[in-house]
Amino acid sequence: MFAVYAAEPSPQDPIAALRVGERPDPEPPAGWVRVAVRAASLNMHDLWTLRGVGIKPERFPMILGCDGAGVLDDGTEVVLHSVIGDPAWSGDETLDPGRTLLTEKHQGTFADYVVVPARNALPKPADLSFAEAACMGTAWLTAYRMLFVKSGLRPGQTMLVQGASGGVATALVQLGRAGGFRVWVTGRTEEKRALAESLGAHAAFEPGARLPERVDAVFETVGKATWSHSMKSLKPGGVVVVSGATSGDASAAELQRLFFLQLRVVGSTMGTRAELGDLLAFCALNDLRPRIGRTLPLSDAEEGLRAMLAGETAGKIVLTGAGS
Repeated sequence: MFAVYAAEPSPQDPIAALRVGERPDPEPPAGWVRVAVRAASLNMHDLWTLRGVGIKPERFPMILGCDGAGVLDDGTEVVLHSVIGDPAWSGDETLDPGRTLLTEKHQGTFADYVVVPARNALPKPADLSFAEAACMGTAWLTAYRMLFVKSGLRPGQTMLVQGASGGVATALVQLGRAGGFRVWVTGRTEEKRALAESLGAHAAFEPGARLPERVDAVFETVGKATWSHSMKSLKPGGVVVVSGATSGDASAAELQRLFFLQLRVVGSTMGTRAELGDLLAFCALNDLRPRIGRTLPLSDAEEGLRAMLAGETAGKIVLTGAGS
């Protein structure tokens, strides 16, 4: 089958590890299903895989793609949940010590076919296109968990999204507006700030700008470049919810501010199967659609990965398969 994969780890030049070509067709083990991939979206995790982060060297070559949407052999249209856990684990599967994401142990979705546990294939809502559905399993699920499960915010409170042009950030803007929060964002360019406002942000600011007032929560995916601003932007008792650090680890934790103002720092990773189901229902109820900045054929995956590496995003980048 046709696939886009990482041939080997390449820490300094991730694109150098990228290959496009034929890979063996997958055979689903007992309890798993085969999905004909119609669309798959790019995530920063794909660049980490190319660098060799979070994956053992013996796992290469590894087909990229942590999420997607497609069709089962019986014709059922599905959205994929990317967290592969131990079937014996009970409770929140994101806390399962043995859990992995697609592309860490199991081959990913940038291919004609992917195999996943049967429970990881959820029915696709009819009103979502395959491209839209392919954004839900990683970026939108991460945003949903950050906002509605981890933050503790109440409707009417104010939230700040740092770097609001990527997949998780744009999802936070749309979910926050639909959830009844006052949504503020930061963006590096006028175009990125305008994008956030078009998606529902009430106000957009330059990175590091002094805000009109402090906020109840900050949502962080950037890390080092925005951390100090995030901590300074919080009200006493506020929370910063972190699901990534694309610019690297913060150089200082700002512990004095943390304890004196009784701030909370909360980590968040992906989401559960049940939360993905709730997210899909929430989007249907509120007529929400993910912002897709670029759609490319699977064969042009390198173009999308280079754009993501350069920070040239305006929503999600989606790859479409042969059957879409």
